[in-house]
Amino acid sequence: MRLSKAPPADRFDAVPAASSRPGRGAVRAWLYLLAVLVVAMVAVGGATRLTGSGLSITEWRPVTGAIPPLNAADWAAEFDKYRDTPQFRILNQGIALDDFKTLYWWEWGHRLLGRIVGLVFFLPFAWFWWRGWLGRRLLLGLLGLGLLGGLQGAIGWIMVASGLQPGMTAVAPLKLALHLTTASLILAGLVWLAAGTRARALAPAPGSVRIVAGLLPALVLVQIWLGGLVAGSKAGLLYNTWPDMDGMIVPPARLLFDKVPLIENFVDNLALVQLNHRLFAYLVVLVALAHAIQAALRLPGSAAAGRAKGVAALALAQMGLGIATLLLQVPLWAGLAHQVFAMAVLVMATVHARLSFGVRAASAPAGGDVPIGLETLAGRGA
Repeated sequence: MRLSKAPPADRFDAVPAASSRPGRGAVRAWLYLLAVLVVAMVAVGGATRLTGSGLSITEWRPVTGAIPPLNAADWAAEFDKYRDTPQFRILNQGIALDDFKTLYWWEWGHRLLGRIVGLVFFLPFAWFWWRGWLGRRLLLGLLGLGLLGGLQGAIGWIMVASGLQPGMTAVAPLKLALHLTTASLILAGLVWLAAGTRARALAPAPGSVRIVAGLLPALVLVQIWLGGLVAGSKAGLLYNTWPDMDGMIVPPARLLFDKVPLIENFVDNLALVQLNHRLFAYLVVLVALAHAIQAALRLPGSAAAGRAKGVAALALAQMGLGIATLLLQVPLWAGLAHQVFAMAVLVMATVHARLSFGVRAASAPAGGDVPIGLETLAGRGA
């Protein structure tokens, strides 16, 4: 009588993905490359915001805008357009052309990186689809992300246009929060899809662990949204103490809800905007710590438990960085580090959630996940 040794609780029998999915490794590398580019996009966007450069280009030219000013006349024309903006008339009347060039290059670089991300997405996507290297679920997910990426470009211009309105010296906080959160959602989608293309199968985590793991990326996205409101309204420059807020654990209701209608306080009341960001940060950290304990007890020594601890450690570090940024009154380096590190927390939480839901064996794709491509449809697929 043979006794078989059961596999670890977090694994199926492993089968190399290449056995049934040609190019799977290339697709996975491409998805992670896109994720890195999106993080770079968020970093440059954060620097653009923190340097006050976001309104230096006053037109949306998706194609011709890729060419920067090439001579003195071009620079003078761009500078004249900027001098007609409320930001220049109210805040920056004293800046010279060289100062304007610094602002311009930040915003131009941000937009150029967006164009690069678009090309790096669509050109390989077309190639992988033609070769039949994309399963149906992956194809649909990528199409959704492509549409979201196009929408993100439009949101970016709507955001900039809000800052060019009379009396405005910066973009509308709500639109900035939407722009940042959409970028974060695209990043999470890319990482989710990439983690699902791993070469070896993985069994789902137990139900309760899986549920909380799936909740964490959603909580991080909400916190990023709230952080976008703080950044857009510059609420981080107010109440630069911790754990209190200038001697108050929680400001009184008359300060938190002094605007009418009531809902406007959640966007325009700086005290409430900062308080919400603080309180939700505590919630994210508490859930992450509780989940790490839960996973360690339910799945001791497993990869899932290790990932849960990683999410908790990153969430704690991000909270510490946020506190330091607040106490230092948001210097450029700290504000930028806080924004980029939020992407690290989101990536780790998303990978953990995706793997906690399990990955099917690559040698036995489900009927609804067969490769689709022009070569496959023509009967010539690999």
